[in-house]
Amino acid sequence: MGEDLETNSPGEPNPENAPASADHSPVLPADAGAPDAVVGGAYESASLFDRGLALWSPSMGSADFDILDDKEVLDARSRDAIRNDAYTRAGADIRKDNIVGSLYMLNAKPNAEVLGLDEVWAEEFQQEVEAKFTLWAESINNWVDASRRNNFTDLVRLAVGLDMMAGEVLAVGEWEKDQPRPFKTAVQMVDTDRLSTPPTVFSNDNVRGGIRRNRKGQPVGYYIRKAHPTDHRTRLEAHQWRYVPTRKPWGRQQVIHIYETFRPDQSRGVAAMVSALKETRIAKKFRDVMLQNAVVNATYAATIESDLDTEKVFEALGGGRGGDDWPKQFNKYAGGYLGALSKYMENAKNADLNGVRIPHLFPGSKLRLQPAGQGGPLGTEFEASLLRYLAANLGVSYEQLSRDFSKTNYSSMKGALNETEKGMRARKRSTADRFATHIFWMWLEEAIAFGEIFSLPRRAPNYWDGLNREAYGACEWIGASRGQIDELKETQAAVLRMRAGLSTREEEHARLGKDWRRVLSQLAREKKEIERLGLNLDEKSNMMNAASGAPRDQEEDAA
Repeated sequence: MGEDLETNSPGEPNPENAPASADHSPVLPADAGAPDAVVGGAYESASLFDRGLALWSPSMGSADFDILDDKEVLDARSRDAIRNDAYTRAGADIRKDNIVGSLYMLNAKPNAEVLGLDEVWAEEFQQEVEAKFTLWAESINNWVDASRRNNFTDLVRLAVGLDMMAGEVLAVGEWEKDQPRPFKTAVQMVDTDRLSTPPTVFSNDNVRGGIRRNRKGQPVGYYIRKAHPTDHRTRLEAHQWRYVPTRKPWGRQQVIHIYETFRPDQSRGVAAMVSALKETRIAKKFRDVMLQNAVVNATYAATIESDLDTEKVFEALGGGRGGDDWPKQFNKYAGGYLGALSKYMENAKNADLNGVRIPHLFPGSKLRLQPAGQGGPLGTEFEASLLRYLAANLGVSYEQLSRDFSKTNYSSMKGALNETEKGMRARKRSTADRFATHIFWMWLEEAIAFGEIFSLPRRAPNYWDGLNREAYGACEWIGASRGQIDELKETQAAVLRMRAGLSTREEEHARLGKDWRRVLSQLAREKKEIERLGLNLDEKSNMMNAASGAPRDQEEDAA
C-alpha cells in the first residue's frame, strides 16, 4: 500500500495489535470511477444524451455575464411590445392602476419610542408632515419633478411602468436653487439606457453596467450619459458621462436605483416580461394573420361551386396532351363555361319568396354564402390560452387582461383577484414604496434642516444621528383601492374584522385607497353641519345592518 493509505487521520483509532497482513484500506465498489458513473449523474435533467435535453445548453455565467450583454436588446424589445401590443400595454396599465392608482398618499408613522418622544407629538408630527408633503408633492406646479412635468403620483406610476419594462428604476436627486421654490429638493428621472460604462473605465473590474462598486459590492457611484446613446447624431453630450455618487458625505441619498435581484452580485435589473417576449410576439403575429384571413373571407359574400367530375374536368382542360397546350385549353374551357353560366343566369327565372329573390343556378353549381369572420380561431379557447400565458407572466388574472368576464362567477373572480393582489402588494412594497420613501426622506431632510417642521420640540433628537433618520421617516403608503366585487358582502366582512379585533379602521380605509384621518375628520364635520341645520338623516327603518344584511328594525324586534 502507498504511504498515504498507512497514515491515520487525527482522532482515528490505531489498531496496534492487528495482524501485519491486515488491509485497512477502504473498500470501493467494483464500478467506482467507471465512465458511466461519471457521465450519467443522479439527475435525469442533467443528462447530456437524452434526446429532449441534448441540445439544451444554457448559459453558466455570472449574473452580470448573463444580463449585461443582452440587456440593451431585451429592454428595446420590451418597449416595442408595450408600444405595439395592446394586451401587453393593458397589462402595464393594470399594474399601475392596481399598485399606485390615482393618488399615492403618505401615511407618516414616526417611531416615537426610538426618538424618546410621546404619542401626542407623534400625532402632531404626522398631521403636519403629511399635509406639507402632499401640498408640495401633488402641486400643479410639479415641484417634485426637476423637469416640472409630473407630480409625485405621476412619478411613482412612471417608476412602476419602468420596473415592468426594464426591470429597474433610475432617478437622481437634484438641488434646484436657480428659481424660487418652496423646497429645493427635486427628482430627475433617468432613462436606464443612459446608465453605462465609459470607455475610460471599461477595464476597471469595480465598474459594471455603469455602476462603480466597492470590494463588498456596494454601489458607490453611477456613470450616467448626459444624453441618450441614440442622440449621438444631434447631441455631442451622448458621448459624455456624468459621475454621480450614490450618497452625499452626510448620508443624503443622491441616486435612486431600484431593481429586484434574482442572483447574488447582480448589478442591473432585467424585466420579468422578457421570459414571455417570444410567445407574445408570435401571438401578435397570429392575431394579425387570422384577422387578415377573416377580412379576406368577408370580401366574398358568396361562391359558386361546381360538381363536375374531376376526370372530366381534367380531360376538358386538355389533360394528357402536349405540354404547352394546357393554358390555351384552360382559357378556352373557362371562357366557355363562364359564358354559358352567365347566359343561363340572365335568362333564368328566379323564384320569389316574400319579396326575396332566389336564383335558379346552372346545373351542377352550388351557391355557398360566406359568413363574415369565418375560418379563424380568434375569440376561441386557443386565443384564450395565449392570453392566459401572457397574463400569468404579467402577474394579472386572465379576466383582467382580456376584459372577458363571461365565464366568471363571484368565487372564481374573488380567488383570481386575491392571487393578483398578492403579487401587486409585493411589487408595491419592493418598487413603489421604496421609490416614494426615498423622495419623502430627501424632502423631510430639507424640511427639518431649514426649520419647516414646527411640531418638532426644541431639543428634538438630531435627525442625522444613529437611526433617527429611519425613525423620523418611518411611513407607509396608501395606493390604489382593492375594489369590491360584492360591496355588501365585503363591507360586512370588514365590519366583522374590526369587531373581532382582526383589523383597524386604518387598514380597512387603506383597502379602499383612503386615509382614515381624512375620513374621520370629514365625518366629524358632516355630523356638526347636520346638527347645525337640524336635519334627521338617520332613517333606521331603511338602513341595512352591515354585519347581517338585514334591516335594523327587524333585528330590534327580534331582540
